[in-house]
Amino acid sequence: MHDAPFVARRPGAAAAPDARLGADGGYPDEFGQLAPFIAEASVTDVFVNGGASVWVDRGAGAVRQSGVELDDRAVRELAVRLMALGGRHIDETTPCVDARLHDGIRVHAVLPPVSPRGTLLSIRLPRIRRISLDDLEAAGFFAAGDLAAVRDLVARRENLLVTGAGGSGKTTLLSALLSAAPEAERIVAIEDVAELRVDHPHFVSLESRQANLEGAGEITLERLVREALRMRPDRLVLGECRGAEVRELLAALNTGHDGGAGTLHANSLADVPARLEALGALAGMSATAIARQTASAIGTVLHVERRGAGRVLAQTGGFALDKRGRLRVAS
Repeated sequence: MHDAPFVARRPGAAAAPDARLGADGGYPDEFGQLAPFIAEASVTDVFVNGGASVWVDRGAGAVRQSGVELDDRAVRELAVRLMALGGRHIDETTPCVDARLHDGIRVHAVLPPVSPRGTLLSIRLPRIRRISLDDLEAAGFFAAGDLAAVRDLVARRENLLVTGAGGSGKTTLLSALLSAAPEAERIVAIEDVAELRVDHPHFVSLESRQANLEGAGEITLERLVREALRMRPDRLVLGECRGAEVRELLAALNTGHDGGAGTLHANSLADVPARLEALGALAGMSATAIARQTASAIGTVLHVERRGAGRVLAQTGGFALDKRGRLRVAS
């Protein structure tokens, strides 16, 4: 959701007040030596590879940073502190954890021995201002005629699947699409870590929760899909399909919940059927079952790509069944 620097993000910027900023207008001190990168306007991602190196992406790819002195002990302490601030716990028994801080900063950490060369940190930064479809158009995201077609999909309440590789702009596009929905419609989103930033008066979101130290309290995406259905959504959204929750989403979209949407990691439009089959297998669904459910539930696939410093809507398509009853993409 932060894939291109459309707007500035600076400490103390009066034009863009943000709950994530500290009292002095800068980011809080919990990021330590990384705080200057977190506050820099153009930064979208910060990566820490143990005590070996720090890399920063300002929209055109990660670049190694000099002058940052962090050993692995300091990186581990930073990871533990950030996870605690996000209400999560990380240690050797739970060495891979996601957390959300402030107004959408996403932190992912991995500890040894899962990461044999030291603690890994990946920090993704949201934009201050919510991005609209018009903003994407101005940034060159759409080819000629695509914006009107996309607006029509939203108006017709088409069920949409936004696909692309990591960092390609899936969450950005989905947020903009949902922002274009009529104000009277209730949008309920389910996310593993809340990232969608939707400019809509009736948008609510649910976030999954990991188990506590005693192994209790876990709330899965599958359960949240079921909970969301009890909230009378006009549009049901799954922030990202990663596992067995795809079964609940497709079931919901096949029972009258139109206007829904989700995102899916895929390297190309042609790869989407295989990705959905793989997720369906995790849910105990056969290839033919996932094909029939998907072809019935999803109207249009929007595939986005990262090109240089920008992102674009690269391909669109739909789903159909081949002669074997398997899922295929139809142009």
